Amino acid sequence: MPINTASSARGLSIAAVCIFLVPVLWLIASIQFFYNPPQAPPHHTDAIVVLGGLSRERLPAAQQLQSQLAIPVLVVSTTGLSGNADSDELCNDEQGQPGLICFRPQPLNTRGEADALAALIKEHGWKSITVVTSDYHVIRAGTLIRQCTAVEVQMVGSEPDLSPAAWLDRFVVETGGLLDTWVRPECSTQSG
Repeated sequence: MPINTASSARGLSIAAVCIFLVPVLWLIASIQFFYNPPQAPPHHTDAIVVLGGLSRERLPAAQQLQSQLAIPVLVVSTTGLSGNADSDELCNDEQGQPGLICFRPQPLNTRGEADALAALIKEHGWKSITVVTSDYHVIRAGTLIRQCTAVEVQMVGSEPDLSPAAWLDRFVVETGGLLDTWVRPECSTQSG
């Protein structure tokens, strides 16, 4: 059988374009989903929630939003991990702070937070919550929380101070995490 060099060259050209194009398209999608995620202007809700991690950025953003929108309840995820020191400290001093609810998710990840939030929503009868997390985490965290509750979930991103290499790492981690939330939803039924 003679080898058709024209069709082999064409196949190699198509493969080369795909090898270049797929990562470029992924990077563009990652920038849109994780660096500049779609967010509606925040409005008043029953409670504002600060997810664990990067609390030095997330907690002040949540407290400022709570004050601006007169949200009566601040819900804070505690983890005992170094990146959550500010939130953990606030919760350790929670004596006498009306409207502050602290919880420790099990397991210590976004899935555990989604489960714990579903229970808190049910316990307190909230109809809407605002969730503050880092910009890169808005889509995945919102997906997981909405899988666990039927209440209105408003996601707000705080802007983390990350290097380009750290952003690239977050793009990879969040892409995998988002795919995982679609393949393995957290809650089998929604509670309201």
